[in-house]
Amino acid sequence: MPYRDLREFLEDLDRRGELRRIDAPVSRDLEISEITDRVTKAAGPALLFTHVTGCSMPVLINAYGTMERMALGLGVEDLASLAGRIEEMLRPEIPTGLIEKIKKLPALAKLAGFAPSIVSKGVCQQVVKEGEQVDLGELPVLTCWPDDGGRFITFPLVFTKDPATGERNIGLYRMQVFDRNSTAMHWQTHHDGAANFDAHRRLGRRMDVAVAIGVDPALAYAASAPLPAGMDEALFAGFLREKGVELVRCRTIDLEAPAAAEIVLEGYVDPAEPLRTEGPFGDHTGFYTPPEPYPVFHVTAITHRRDPIYQTLIVGKPPQEDLFLGKATERLFFPMVKMLIPDMVDYSLPVFGIFHNCLFISIRKRYPYHARKVIHAVWGVGQLTVTKTVVVVDEHVNVHDPDEVWFYVGANVDARRDVVIADGPVDVLDHASPYVGGGGKMGIDATAKIPGEGVVRPWPKEIRMTDEVRQRVTQRWNELGLGDV
Repeated sequence: MPYRDLREFLEDLDRRGELRRIDAPVSRDLEISEITDRVTKAAGPALLFTHVTGCSMPVLINAYGTMERMALGLGVEDLASLAGRIEEMLRPEIPTGLIEKIKKLPALAKLAGFAPSIVSKGVCQQVVKEGEQVDLGELPVLTCWPDDGGRFITFPLVFTKDPATGERNIGLYRMQVFDRNSTAMHWQTHHDGAANFDAHRRLGRRMDVAVAIGVDPALAYAASAPLPAGMDEALFAGFLREKGVELVRCRTIDLEAPAAAEIVLEGYVDPAEPLRTEGPFGDHTGFYTPPEPYPVFHVTAITHRRDPIYQTLIVGKPPQEDLFLGKATERLFFPMVKMLIPDMVDYSLPVFGIFHNCLFISIRKRYPYHARKVIHAVWGVGQLTVTKTVVVVDEHVNVHDPDEVWFYVGANVDARRDVVIADGPVDVLDHASPYVGGGGKMGIDATAKIPGEGVVRPWPKEIRMTDEVRQRVTQRWNELGLGDV
């Protein structure tokens, strides 16, 4: 069963031997980052640093640092088991008649049962500090990399609302700490938090913002998921954990926050206030994001449990903890991507591509230039729009094995005939593009070529052993004295 809060998840990790407590004194400036980088790259355990120099709060990191822990956090053994449920929830089916509407009611009623609820009190408000009591220095916020512009809160769930509709949005946006009661708010232009900020700016209104740190795994994942516009991440989290998320009203602003959170920051962003330079920041690209202007978040209150745990993560050259949140999205949203690109057999966002640089996709090829159709389709689907390189292979190729994919790129591609170069949107963190958020994109057709796809010489037959011989040798393997090979 999914977990009610972060504490319950940690207890389970401890029982399973997946949590390591580190009681030796460590520094939040670079040292925790270096330790975590080594542990994550070794597929090691979640880490709980209990003695952070100069801070009373312990630091939790690498909680989701393997696919097994990511699945465990969502209450399943295999993420694929959740994919079908998500497809059913998100599928845009419109009932066309009375019978269809009646059939749809149970599903809608079940979904409504996962909606968040407002409770009168929560453990996140066991300690309340307002006004002059606010001091972000009490939080063990990390300096992750040597050239970072300061300390960054890297795993905050940022709550905002659309001023017109009241729809809630929860996003993950890093926050550089400026002083005891203010931070940057790094929501990029294509994120919903930035859209809500722009809506408040047009109205000339200050925007309330709540930030939760240390929540249950389902809510933490939901904040990272590429949900359709207008869908409440808290509702999605309730769907994942099959129980609605409890929210409590904030003390100084007109928003709600997770009642079971470890820490909540309350405050506001004023669109009339000048932007402030944030960064540089060692990002998930493996490079530093340069300094840029972003809005300032002013903290009006800090509330937390009596003994709060500060949960964070680091990003940098993969693999890092954020990789597994992204890979969870790849698997959970596979059915939805397939609905939009039905030609697809499977897809993979390889680790080296850091999710926007490269996509491998396999198809069951049926006609000339089928792969090119799929390449252009990818560039029109949600967040895949910013994919810089798309490689299309035939259905028998394992897209989760980069060596196998690149074998077929080497074998099946003629550079003039099979490479598509186009201009379009790219990730704003892509430093190689000539413009921020825009530049060149490449599609590679690595499928076997057929007549009608330009100049195609007779295509050679690929070497494959017969199934009968493969099965016979498999059965005789131990007899041959090769059981240990």
